[in-house]
Amino acid sequence: MKSVVITGASSGIGEAIALRLATNGWVVFAGVRNDSDAERLSAQNSAINPVHIDVTDAAQIKKVVQTVDRQLDGEKLSGLVNNAGIAQMGPLTLQPLDEIKAHFEVNVFGAIATCQAFVPLLGQDTDRSGPPGRIVNITSVGGEVASPFLGAYTATKHAMESVTDTLRRELNIFGIDAIAVGPGAIRTPIWDKAQRGGGHGYEETPWGESLSRFLTMMVQAGEDGLPPERVAEAVEIALSSDNPDARYAPVPNKLTNYYLLRGLPKRWVDKIFIDKLGLDRKP
Repeated sequence: MKSVVITGASSGIGEAIALRLATNGWVVFAGVRNDSDAERLSAQNSAINPVHIDVTDAAQIKKVVQTVDRQLDGEKLSGLVNNAGIAQMGPLTLQPLDEIKAHFEVNVFGAIATCQAFVPLLGQDTDRSGPPGRIVNITSVGGEVASPFLGAYTATKHAMESVTDTLRRELNIFGIDAIAVGPGAIRTPIWDKAQRGGGHGYEETPWGESLSRFLTMMVQAGEDGLPPERVAEAVEIALSSDNPDARYAPVPNKLTNYYLLRGLPKRWVDKIFIDKLGLDRKP
């Protein structure tokens, strides 16, 4: 039995991963935050088992581990996909520190807590039957290329790139693999919500105009982005391939949006962002 736990499966990328794996024969434990999302997911595919999980709530994580353990009945868990995450924009020197901390609580500490809780089921408990499982961490192109106005978010994704590499090296003794999937722009409504809500909240700061440009750019990137199903495809490959890569990058226009940004000198990348967003030094 192929089995997987997915956090943040209520919508977008997480939902697409849950639906693809359930359709392809996986027993899916899909992490959701409310009953309506649970009902909607289970109605779409009976192989999806919604579980209520807030990755910042240790008691909820423990309860889900117990639920999954009972259903596995001594078998190893095949996969854990850490997808739950938040992203809020703002200049790093003005963004409230509590908001910045929240990014780390969810995107980093929540993911680590989930890994710690499920790694016995993945194979650290060697008494369980079956092959060892894999951890897939959903990072971002921002995990390798930091963006203005998403400093809190991209910092957490940088951290998760490192966490993934560390887990892969440490957990090798149990045969447990850890793989990063770092998407670029994906067709989800995350930035549309900010635009409909009246803007970004920093209009009266020195960065107001640049942030408005950035928000427009992000909304357009989302409209032109890859469908979330492309990320789901990469996740299934990461979980199923006999020789998976350590990192997958489903990114639209990959040459300009990924390879060049990673390969150019940092000062050149600075200039690209400065020119695009009107961040030239003020007289």
